[in-house]
Amino acid sequence: MRTPVIAGNWKMYKTAREAGETIRLLCDLVADVSGVEIVVCPPFTALPAAVEAARGSRVAVGAQDCHWEKAGAFTGEVAVPMIAELGASHVIVGHSERRQYFGETDATVDKKVEAVLAAGLCPIACVGETLKEREAGQTLAVLERQVRDGLARHLGTRALVVAYEPVWAIGTGKTATPAQAQEVHAFLRKLTAKLAGQPVADGLRILYGGSVKPDTISALMAEPDVDGGLVGGASLDAASFAKICFCARAQKQ
Repeated sequence: MRTPVIAGNWKMYKTAREAGETIRLLCDLVADVSGVEIVVCPPFTALPAAVEAARGSRVAVGAQDCHWEKAGAFTGEVAVPMIAELGASHVIVGHSERRQYFGETDATVDKKVEAVLAAGLCPIACVGETLKEREAGQTLAVLERQVRDGLARHLGTRALVVAYEPVWAIGTGKTATPAQAQEVHAFLRKLTAKLAGQPVADGLRILYGGSVKPDTISALMAEPDVDGGLVGGASLDAASFAKICFCARAQKQ
């Protein structure tokens, strides 16, 4: 049975002080939640405070991005060993906002996933189509390209988590219906089986991301191939995020 993952992507919100306060509250709220992997990904500047606040709790801390080199002349970038040294255990890779605004490609996703795995951390690798691509009937073709070019050689690694995030549902208030999410997740699992074998596909955790909220997570998690959520705005509030974690546990028990 696949352990659900609920990961919060805080994007460019919260100072170090705010992050510490929010995570301490979250840790208290989810102290009794079992059977769900809970991850919070604050900005780089808040990572030390977040790790300290989460110490000894059920909450893990991750980064929102990384560079694929261990060191070098890459102004403004952060290497995976630096993230690991701070005590973070996860890294989001290939988020649609990184692809849209900062030139992320399937090729750089591939290199970043490799770097995260090499450091012993867990990559949460994002794939997803734009509204234009969905309306053109290109959703599955886009996802297959992203998986083949960015993730294929890493699929056999148990630490890898994949997040399907339809770009048209991120920060828009729109959410894919449970049936739409299941269709894509089932496709990704079938593609994984084709590329890496059925046992790998059966064990791969695939999250849904895109305006996930407490009132939408239960129906999404009821689908057989949805293994959790990559949560944006709703993860900024400890009570809201904790409710999502409880709902995820209830659906998969």
